Amino acid sequence: LDILAIMQRLPHRYPFLLIDRIVRFVPGQEIVALKNGTMNEPFFQGHFPGRPIMPGVMIIEALAQAAGVLAMESFGLAGSGKLVYFMAIDNAKFRNPVEPGCLLHLNVQFTHKKPRVCKFAGQAMMGDQLAAECEFMAMIADPPPAV
Repeated sequence: LDILAIMQRLPHRYPFLLIDRIVRFVPGQEIVALKNGTMNEPFFQGHFPGRPIMPGVMIIEALAQAAGVLAMESFGLAGSGKLVYFMAIDNAKFRNPVEPGCLLHLNVQFTHKKPRVCKFAGQAMMGDQLAAECEFMAMIADPPPAV
């Protein structure tokens, strides 16, 4: 899937849309998404001046967005208006810094899936180097009512 197809499946928009392309998708099993880390990303400007590094929480969010596409597509919910909400993050580990110019491969697999609550394992890779890994849980639900 290209960026336009991703935007049809996720509500996120710039500067918070953190996946650029889906390169592999196996319904009900796994997804591999790409994140191009470029110097014009807003977080690189302040994290850290003189030594830009992608914040770990942003790497985890990119994994979660890939998981959101995996869940929406696996359950046939694209275009339904449903949202995928974070519920928990476990065993997060950060191994190598992600700098401008890095291409992140975001590998996410279901570890447990039900129509409302899913568990995932995710790895953010730069070539053969592990940047980050975690396990996380998400809930699929309707968006909150407009106020």
